[in-house]
Amino acid sequence: MISSTPASPTSPLRIAAINFLNPAPLMWDFNHEPHKSQLAQRYQLELMLPSACADRLALPIYTPGAADIGLIPIAALATTPGLRVIPGCTIASRRKVRSILLVRRANQLFSQIRTVAADTSSRSSLAYTRILFRKWWNPGVIFLPSPPDLDRMLEKADAAILIGDPALYALEERQNREERTGESLIYHDVAEEWITHTGSTWVAAVWAIREESIARSGRTIEDIASDFTASRDRGLANIETLVKEWSARLPLPAATIRTYLTENIYYYLDENCQKGIQRFFDLAVETGVLPSYEPK
Repeated sequence: MISSTPASPTSPLRIAAINFLNPAPLMWDFNHEPHKSQLAQRYQLELMLPSACADRLALPIYTPGAADIGLIPIAALATTPGLRVIPGCTIASRRKVRSILLVRRANQLFSQIRTVAADTSSRSSLAYTRILFRKWWNPGVIFLPSPPDLDRMLEKADAAILIGDPALYALEERQNREERTGESLIYHDVAEEWITHTGSTWVAAVWAIREESIARSGRTIEDIASDFTASRDRGLANIETLVKEWSARLPLPAATIRTYLTENIYYYLDENCQKGIQRFFDLAVETGVLPSYEPK
């Protein structure tokens, strides 16, 4: 569990991380020896939903459950003061991401959609979808928070947003659902829609750290970043092991997991990703989805 003691030169930095498939390569060293034991001397780790990671970083630093570092939706950067982005790693996509879906009925145009049932586990995914609706599709749509169950979501709303592993399941079950219900649905990949409309890389999440935690740790942000980039690099070098591990955890074919980790998700926080983040915030401010944010 995450300790309530803030970081110091002698105490580990408290990490809030995502319990989804997509960050698996980023988490390699934190989950595998020999580096797992070494990192445990510098970090304490807890897994949760993306939105909960952001909540832990928003807590006062002395509050029980507060975190020093989190893999957070980029939207949270605009609403949580005092954070620095740790350079090097990201959860992004340069084409289809497959794990962020807007699902609508085939016989209903965007202009006819009035309500969208939304899985709220990721603030960035919801923000991206709000921007797409407000700028290009239908600015009057209402979003209704909902558990990630596609059948129940479409019972209460005209369309649905699925995020993370539930979205991957929905794609795998697409044909089965259509045969079962007789209902024809269109599955929009939100990253692909974003890239098509803006020409920018789609960026979901970054590692962020409290500025005061850097000072208390006695380390530099570059030193901390080196731990995270080394973990990512070893994770990407061990994709087949990750495929085997996650195939035992999720009801998804190994080929789907392999493609997702190697083709759908992009893990390098490079210049194009930085530009994509800026484009996201520019449009979020323009459409009133988020307050302004200046990257640090």
